[in-house]
Amino acid sequence: MTTVADAGTMDERLENYIGYRARVGVVIPSTNTAVEYDLAKIAVPGVTWHPGRFFVESPALDTDDAFLVFLELIRTEIPVAVRDLLTCEPTCVMMGMSAETFWGGLAGNEEFIRRVKEQIGDIPLTTGATACVDALETLGARRLGVLTPYQPIGDENVHAFFTDMGFEVRKIVGLKCATATSIAHTPRSDVFEAVRELDASGIDAIVQVGTNLSAVDIFPTLERQLGKPVIPINVANAWHTLRTLGISDQIAGMGLLFEEH
Repeated sequence: MTTVADAGTMDERLENYIGYRARVGVVIPSTNTAVEYDLAKIAVPGVTWHPGRFFVESPALDTDDAFLVFLELIRTEIPVAVRDLLTCEPTCVMMGMSAETFWGGLAGNEEFIRRVKEQIGDIPLTTGATACVDALETLGARRLGVLTPYQPIGDENVHAFFTDMGFEVRKIVGLKCATATSIAHTPRSDVFEAVRELDASGIDAIVQVGTNLSAVDIFPTLERQLGKPVIPINVANAWHTLRTLGISDQIAGMGLLFEEH
């Protein structure tokens, strides 16, 4: 993972105390309520999170066709949110949405990154897909169980991405959430049941995608119970962003990534 130096001299830090180490611009869907909740728990001195929303005109995800319409529409909105975020002069940009970053496997992820980098230039960029890969490689996991909130077409693209990256996807559990908004309303009992099902598949790690599904309150405990990495995408995103910036603060109670890496 590439890093950049910690931002600012001591005088600059004293003068610009808000975000003197990093100002993270976070691109999130207008339907999303989980990313901000999760980031509020990842408090690092000198680091500030600055969300910018893009409009979700059609939040329905209840069929494969609806999922494709959702993606088609948000592709025109994401650049607008990125444009607006750049006016706060962020130190880096983090994509607080995940479906588009997995779509089309490795080639799709690379194309997505290329389009965003055309807008942001040399500013560091973190995507959910890239963050999950770096997290899994850091933790030495190869055989995966994956939890998604998606329909089968979404699961297929997630599977393709991780396979392209050299992982063995033993099992995917897709919760088939009806809308982009309702992902955040997923009962914890459904998450627990999905984790039990995934853990029975002979895996090294469980990774959860879909940034509107908050697991930050429960996955660190499940990780200890299962004795293997259980990685929420929002935590992976934040971890990857900070480590890319050379910020190595460890956070107790936030799981293996933040506690040991």
